Amino acid sequence: MGLFNKQFANVVEWEEFRDDMIFWKWSNKEIKKGSKLIIRPGQDAIFLNGGKIEGIFKDEGEYDIESQIIPFLSTLKGFKFGFNTGMRAEVLFVNTKEFTVKWGTKNAINIPTPQLPGGMPIRANGTFNFKVNDYIALIDKIAGVKNIYLVEDVKLRITSILDQLLMKWISKEGKDMFNLQANAFEISKGIKEDLDMQIIDSGMTITGFNVMSFNYPEEIQEMINKNASHSMIGDLNRYQQVSMVDGISSGKVKGGGAASDMAGMMMGMNIAKEMMENMNKPNKENNAKPNFCPNCGQKTGEANFCPNCGQKLV
Repeated sequence: MGLFNKQFANVVEWEEFRDDMIFWKWSNKEIKKGSKLIIRPGQDAIFLNGGKIEGIFKDEGEYDIESQIIPFLSTLKGFKFGFNTGMRAEVLFVNTKEFTVKWGTKNAINIPTPQLPGGMPIRANGTFNFKVNDYIALIDKIAGVKNIYLVEDVKLRITSILDQLLMKWISKEGKDMFNLQANAFEISKGIKEDLDMQIIDSGMTITGFNVMSFNYPEEIQEMINKNASHSMIGDLNRYQQVSMVDGISSGKVKGGGAASDMAGMMMGMNIAKEMMENMNKPNKENNAKPNFCPNCGQKTGEANFCPNCGQKLV
C-alpha cells in the first residue's frame, strides 16, 4: 500500500492503510525511475492526474513502475522523459471490502400512535453494511477534496438522517407498536433502500441494514410484559388468582408474624376453593360442558375429553 523508490534505497512514501479507512490518497510526491507500487489484499490503487483516472490496479502484489505501470499510464506527464526529472501523480488507495457498522439511536424517537397522545418513545440499535462501488463518483464527490476518508465519516452521515427514517418506516410498517420486532424485516428493508439513495452519489452503496432490537421505556415494557402474561394464561380472572397466590407464597401479604401467616393461609384456601368451583361449575342455561377440566384445570373449550389428561367432560 505505498510507493517505494529503489534509487534512494528507502521508502519514498509509506502510510499504514488501516481497516477503518475507506480510502487514502498518496499525492504530491515525485515518482522516479525504479519506483514500485505495492497493493495489499483488499485494496485497489487508482492513478490520478489532474483529478482524472489514468489507471486502476486491482490485483494485489508488487509492480514495477517502469516496466509494468507505464503502458497503462501513457498520458501522464513525465513518462516520455523516462523519469529523468521525475513526475508528480496522485495514487488513491481504496479499501474494497464490505464494512459492517454498528448504530444506535442516541435519544428516544417519539413515534405517533393513537394509544399515547405524546407519541411512543422508542430507541433502536442494529448494524448496516456498505462498500465502495463507483470510483468515479467517489473521486468526484469526496476524494477530490479529501486526502483520507474513514468509516466513521460514513457512520456520521448515516446516523444524522437515521432518526427520520426510523420514524418514517416504523409509522409505515409497524403494525403493532407494542411488538415492533415482528415487523423488523419490513422496517429494515425500507430504511436500507432510503439510505442507499442517500450515499449512492458518493460512490458507495448500502448492502445491508438490520434492526437488532427496539427498546421501550421501562414503564411501557412492563405493560408489554403484563399483556404477554395475560395472553399466555388466556383468562384474566385466572391470571389475577394466580397473581394473588404468588403474592402469598412470596410473603407479600401485609402485616407479619402468626397473624399474617394465618391470613395468608386462609386467603389461599378461599382462592383455591373459588378456583375449583369455577372450574367445576356447568353452564345451567344450555347444559354445556365445563370450561375447565375438573381433574387438571386445563381450559377445554368444546372438547368432549380433556386435551391434557383425557378426563371425560360431562
